[in-house]
Amino acid sequence: MSQTASIKDVANHAQVAVGTVSNVLNYPDRVSQKTKDRVLKSIAELGFVRNDAARQLRAGQSRTIGLIVLDVGNPFFSSVARAAEDAATVLGSVVLVGDSGQDASREAHYMDLFQEQRVQGLLLSPVGDVEARIDTLRERGVPTVLVDQLADTDRCSSVSVDDQEGGYLAARHLLDLGRRRLAFVGTPSIRQVSSRLEGAQRAVAEVPESTMEVLDSAGQTVLAGRQVGNALVERDPAERPEAVFCSNDLLALGVMQSLTMLRTVRIPEDIALIGYDDIDFAISAVVPLSSIRQPTEALGRTAIELLAEEQESGGTKHRAVVFTPELVVRQSTAGSPN
Repeated sequence: MSQTASIKDVANHAQVAVGTVSNVLNYPDRVSQKTKDRVLKSIAELGFVRNDAARQLRAGQSRTIGLIVLDVGNPFFSSVARAAEDAATVLGSVVLVGDSGQDASREAHYMDLFQEQRVQGLLLSPVGDVEARIDTLRERGVPTVLVDQLADTDRCSSVSVDDQEGGYLAARHLLDLGRRRLAFVGTPSIRQVSSRLEGAQRAVAEVPESTMEVLDSAGQTVLAGRQVGNALVERDPAERPEAVFCSNDLLALGVMQSLTMLRTVRIPEDIALIGYDDIDFAISAVVPLSSIRQPTEALGRTAIELLAEEQESGGTKHRAVVFTPELVVRQSTAGSPN
């Protein structure tokens, strides 16, 4: 018989109540061995396949985990998502990804959508302040873990990287090379970027006669980086910074494209350049890019582990895991190949 057989078909075939079939599937200890054998025989003969999706929805939970990221086109977030998916698969779950595009309204839409789908939990790299919405999700039984941002552990768990330390490492490296006129490129309205800027400013404050201008980019993309790079090329050489710290690698690669396109600015001789994230493209750039490495695999894997802890504790156990970033030196800052 076709695998479209229903639980009612099994009950009729085994001459038992539908509730008895349900007990055999979910609470076998409640059924006598003789009845259990009869039901299992009917299941085998009819080719019945239980509908786990429907069962889980009735129970108010699915095997789906929602993940909302700032930019799915950024290799950093795609790497985190891949690691989270690998870890979730081991637990028998799947990860669905939503791209907020750094837009708070899109982020809210995905949070509502995942809640309607009754996901078992939500992983979120937030655009702005989402504390109130996280509280609402918790009240409705949807645990949330912040990814790439530190959380208030009274509210939920989080896994992140110390972005202030990462910003400090980047700027300190440029300063140690003897560069004194620095520029920071990024979108400070994003909390992670703001933290990287604060760390860089702390490093500059330690070195007399050093300065750092902030160039607010129109986003965190290659195109936004090219726009900043074009503006730098148009400056008088004496007005250009000696080193540029970009808040992610995509921006840095865009800046690099503009600076090298007309061959009027040399990297690193005229301008040293460093990015953040250490995506795969960094090492294969026309000038291999120095960067601040984030442990993307550990971020994704740990996010799933923290979500499992949240579920097991009924939302009463929260942890904040913070990883330390790593400076990776390549030719774009006059370092040795890495």
